Amino acid sequence: MPGYVPVMLDCENRSCMVIGGGRVAERKIGELLVASALVTVISPAVTPVIRQYHEQGKLNWMPKMYTCGDLEGAFMVHAATDDSKVNRAVADEARARGILANVADQPELGDFIHPSVLRRGRLLIAVSASGAGPLAARAIRRKLEDDYGVEYEAYLDVLYEMRQAIREQVDDPESRRVLLSKVAGEEMFALLRQGGFKSWSPEEIKHWIKNNQEEKNADNRSGQQTKRAGIDTDGPGYR
Repeated sequence: MPGYVPVMLDCENRSCMVIGGGRVAERKIGELLVASALVTVISPAVTPVIRQYHEQGKLNWMPKMYTCGDLEGAFMVHAATDDSKVNRAVADEARARGILANVADQPELGDFIHPSVLRRGRLLIAVSASGAGPLAARAIRRKLEDDYGVEYEAYLDVLYEMRQAIREQVDDPESRRVLLSKVAGEEMFALLRQGGFKSWSPEEIKHWIKNNQEEKNADNRSGQQTKRAGIDTDGPGYR
């Protein structure tokens, strides 16, 4: 069994080719478009959805059979035809050119496989059975959908803005570390849920940072006073 390395691959504005125009190719294309890849499809015929993508200018469709040399300049290729010989030929050319390849019907010929993916905005959860059973991976993903609902999209958007603000507004490394840890904790999730996961304004974020910095400073002052009073905070009563 291959030992796969899970990665999140940046395909934005990179040439990604799909050989084939059926339902399997359609699923691969959907993921690539979400990732803002530059998609080229090579197939004599395509599904209505792929044709619509082409008409909308979302991808380039070359209505022809694949021939050796078509992969020149590609970053990645998906071999997704219903002809195993064609898929193998695509994999061979990809390997010769150093191009990442996924082979739908013969995954062992390629460099990577596709996991079952749950997307909630910035949240991306990928589930893979390492080729043992795609249906099992999808079933596990569906269970995760109940645990990670649509609220996580808004939650992570707010967290992103807050992390950016903390990095810009807080110079002290230790204070920054404490605030970044706190903003990613369960307490923050509960606070945002109370507000209906609404976006925070820059003023609200600044106010939160100020309040929590003051709280940390107050804790530090209290600890210093305790030490000056001769109380051993490392003793049994404080463990």
